Amino acid sequence: MWHHAVGRLHAGTCMTTQRRSYEAGHKPKCLVIVDDTAEWDRAVYYASRWAMRGGGGVVVLRIIETEDQNQQWLGVADIMRAEAEENANAALDRAAARAKVIAGIAPERVIREGDATEQILELIEQDLDIAMLVLAANPGAEGPGPLITTIANTVGSFPIPVIIVPGELADADIDALS
Repeated sequence: MWHHAVGRLHAGTCMTTQRRSYEAGHKPKCLVIVDDTAEWDRAVYYASRWAMRGGGGVVVLRIIETEDQNQQWLGVADIMRAEAEENANAALDRAAARAKVIAGIAPERVIREGDATEQILELIEQDLDIAMLVLAANPGAEGPGPLITTIANTVGSFPIPVIIVPGELADADIDALS
């Protein structure tokens, strides 16, 4: 699921558009992926603190991954899509509330459907103010997570800087860093 767009990254064709984050009339934004992991909160915390201190913004993204749907199950697929969208909105509500408490900001909310890596790259390409991607790593023995693993393998050709926040950092530790 995460490696569909990896070929685009290795080929160097993922981005051709210059970032405009620091030009007049623009402001830099952090992109944060809000998924079902426990550590997404660390990424939202870091991005919110960074935005508050630097006058930037935060974009929270929830991706609904789709699978090929059999036509005869179209009704079930519609119900599943509606449930996924409801869950996505609930997750973004939690992230937005957290950003408001942390830094008094209201992040932009985006829901995308499809392959996660492709959706992240497309959003970065479309929003020229996104200056960095902030992810939080799972501190457990199972590894940092599939998205971080994929991006780590392609970081040399990724279109923007990637900040990886250790999932076990406390608020005070993140405050000192952001």
